Amino acid sequence: MAGNRQILFIQGGGAGTHDEWDDKLCDSLRRELGDGYEVRYPRMPDEDDPSYARWSPAIWHEMAALDGGAVVVGHSVGATILVNALAERPPEQEIKVIVLVAAPFVGAGGWPGDEFELPHDLGARLPQGVPVHVFHGLQDETAPPSHADLYARAIPQAELHLLSGRDHQLNNDLSEVAKTISPDDLRTATQE
Repeated sequence: MAGNRQILFIQGGGAGTHDEWDDKLCDSLRRELGDGYEVRYPRMPDEDDPSYARWSPAIWHEMAALDGGAVVVGHSVGATILVNALAERPPEQEIKVIVLVAAPFVGAGGWPGDEFELPHDLGARLPQGVPVHVFHGLQDETAPPSHADLYARAIPQAELHLLSGRDHQLNNDLSEVAKTISPDDLRTATQE
């Protein structure tokens, strides 16, 4: 797969999530992006008990293996840990886009939790000049849609995408995410 553009997809937490839930999101993303993309989907340690202390080193390890210009995508608590890791220290390689899908906001107004609590200046701590997209289903019963608004406030440069009729898994459809990752490539492929 040399020469393909890389996407790193960080799964959500919970028993069986990697093989029974978020694999469908990765399949959707691969299908929508088509040839020319490599979607990496590593298994996070102790997926049934996600922890920043265990997941962030795994995320940094995966990011270090990426080529420059890759896209990072996180789902659910994986997105929360991913954005926290990016705010803690910049990646070794240049990142093209940061995508948060159905991310629970941990902090004031969101979920309680000391370990994942996001810094008040989250947007300023993220890699400068890298677009941030926050996708959230309006029918999400796991992380309420109000969490997306909290992210929009914490990351002023983020573009918010609220999707009607979509649940926490975005109904296993990441077509909007694919269009955001590479709208020019997708437009060219569609015209051919």
